[in-house]
Amino acid sequence: MKKYSSLKEIQSLISQKQLTLPDLLAYYFKQIKDNEHLNAFNEVFFYTAEVQAKAVQQKIEAGTAGKLAGMVIGIKDNICYKDHEVTASSKMLEGFISPYSATVVERLLQEDAVIIGRLNCDEFAMGGSNETSFYGAVRNAANHELVPGGSSGGSAVAVQADMCLSALGTDTGGSVRQPAAFCGQIGLKPTYGRISRYGVIAYASSFDQVGPITSSVEDAAILLQVLAGSDDHDSTASASAVPDYPTHLNQAKKQKIAVLRETIESEALDPEIKSAILKSIAELEAQGHTIEYVSFDLLDYLVPAYYILTTAEASSNLSRYDGVHYGHRNMEAKSLNELYKLSRAEGFGEEVKRRILLGTFVLSAGYYDAYYQKAQQVRRLIREKMDQLFEEYDFVLSPVAPTAAFKIGDNVQDALVMYMADIFTVLPSLSGNPAIALPLGNNEADLPLSIQFTAKHFEEDKLLAFSQAFLS
Repeated sequence: MKKYSSLKEIQSLISQKQLTLPDLLAYYFKQIKDNEHLNAFNEVFFYTAEVQAKAVQQKIEAGTAGKLAGMVIGIKDNICYKDHEVTASSKMLEGFISPYSATVVERLLQEDAVIIGRLNCDEFAMGGSNETSFYGAVRNAANHELVPGGSSGGSAVAVQADMCLSALGTDTGGSVRQPAAFCGQIGLKPTYGRISRYGVIAYASSFDQVGPITSSVEDAAILLQVLAGSDDHDSTASASAVPDYPTHLNQAKKQKIAVLRETIESEALDPEIKSAILKSIAELEAQGHTIEYVSFDLLDYLVPAYYILTTAEASSNLSRYDGVHYGHRNMEAKSLNELYKLSRAEGFGEEVKRRILLGTFVLSAGYYDAYYQKAQQVRRLIREKMDQLFEEYDFVLSPVAPTAAFKIGDNVQDALVMYMADIFTVLPSLSGNPAIALPLGNNEADLPLSIQFTAKHFEEDKLLAFSQAFLS
């Protein structure tokens, strides 16, 4: 069976009776088995996926199937699915069965998607290489010695290696876009609040956003249409009307694009990525788009502000994992205080502990004003600067990551090096803007390269239409 890159293609074959959904699911099961060494899945939902596939096939034949009928999708292992285990790839939640489903899961099922399994990720979505998982590192299908990016590395590799048609990840500071870039896929981070966070295990609540990883812009558009919208369970989910994203894909116009000069001229940027982006800029100009280089003088503050704010929120969010309510519990503690200490020390990995400690420090008396409050002020300046740019420009262009995928083990021991890899992705996360990572061919080592476009708040329709034209 060939690799399918879009839902439309699969639906066409099913309608022509050249393919059935159970057969397609069996193919993906085989692909998962053949690619076990990539470690993309924490669990495959063999039974429930088969039941769903048979039921959806019957609905297709009866003409009553939903928009996503024919889509086999994986979900990141921090998204709750009722009666299924969810662990955030952490020992802390090993064996935890979710009593309810996330809003995004309910919306997938309502439109007849088949959920094939839960995908490996950095522990509690904290990491940029998918090496901090309790279940071990995920490997890039392009080169098994390289990382897939993180934290949604399993999601990106599952799509890259044809183990499912698409996948959901979560993006806090680039965790959908960077792995999509490292794996040659399309990764969309919607506007903050565009998709409900209800049922998503929290890392940093004012940043976390669910986003799709796909092989086609069209699939990203239809997934966003299904997932977006208000939710009574999540007060931060926007009540703004949800456009019919797929119908807007062919409405691309000539755009005015701002290129962040400091990102392109950064010494950290790999020469091959720079060359590929400059070539794309020249092509965009030749197509009639207006390209202007602009300065973003707050670039040096992005990573410090991001890590101060997200670790502070992580410290608060992860305080609930105490060995009492649920999750890992030390059975040898002699006192309540010792129970808390031992359970958390055993349940959390090193990177999660590092971020909890850093977050607790910046929130502590005497340091709150110097660090946390200052970072919030910087975030406001960043938001205002981006709003000013979008008064004049349609999109902002920048790299996704400073390098292509790097070797497993190269950066994980140096937290600062790993954190600086987020320098280009955290900007839309701090400002809340939608951003997309698009494939940009391969380098001389045959590793995927990528480019990032950021749009005005809630203008995913324009961003997706432009992306479709850019890749065509």
